[in-house]
Amino acid sequence: MIRGNLMSGPALSWEQDRPSSARLTDALLGGQDHYECDRALRRRLLAVAPDAGAVAGERRQWLLRALRHLAVGRGIGQFLDLGCGLPTVDNTHQIVQRLRPGAQVVYVDHDPLVQVHGRVMLEENDHVHISGADLTDPGAVLGDPVVYRHLDFERPVAVLLCDVLHHVESLDRAQAIVLGYAEQLAPGSYLLLTHDHLPAGDPPRAELVRRIDAVLADAGLASVHRGLAEIVSLFAGLDLVEPGVVPLHEWWPSGPRLLPLGDQHFLSLGGVARKR
Repeated sequence: MIRGNLMSGPALSWEQDRPSSARLTDALLGGQDHYECDRALRRRLLAVAPDAGAVAGERRQWLLRALRHLAVGRGIGQFLDLGCGLPTVDNTHQIVQRLRPGAQVVYVDHDPLVQVHGRVMLEENDHVHISGADLTDPGAVLGDPVVYRHLDFERPVAVLLCDVLHHVESLDRAQAIVLGYAEQLAPGSYLLLTHDHLPAGDPPRAELVRRIDAVLADAGLASVHRGLAEIVSLFAGLDLVEPGVVPLHEWWPSGPRLLPLGDQHFLSLGGVARKR
């Protein structure tokens, strides 16, 4: 993603010519904040992975359940949402502030369109702020004035890394990013993480992963599907909340599923972990 002046004409024009992860997700969720390049990518993705829209919706439902657990069940009142993407229905602050009025939420995303839309949406909410820092640099994020002025890291904070680390090609670097945040968190803090998954010993799903990765890589949005052990390694040093790292539909489902499960529903895992 580009940096600098958010209102810079060349920057925003450049973004209109290339898909972004945030705008692709918005398109898959049926939103309106995307360009033709994003819609074209959605069409190519749905051609190889017809359940992509349903899975995007399932990720939102998982987030709702996980945030409800932390805001109500664990009393967490501070949230740092890294790589938040474009505003949609039931954003992090809307979920947690329904449950805990006055909860502090800071979003971090250096996509210029996300920042512009986020600031417009949040300008009347004194408990929600957005930073344009680069989430892959924990020091820069935690040192950003928007972050440290509005979150108290002497108290527990929930950090969200949802659907972002599979865009970091090196596992070592992905682990270092998580560790960079975890080391600065107070005991009792939580990490929420979702990640694209490569199932072991399952050739049909492995082939689906290959096709999805090829479509995204061709659009400049390379994504790495990792094995279960690799994804679990991202939680090193933290205590996983039961049921651990599992397909999203298996993490605290609130009722019977109404839709059949396709192969793609098993290609995204999620987990929540606590810092001792």
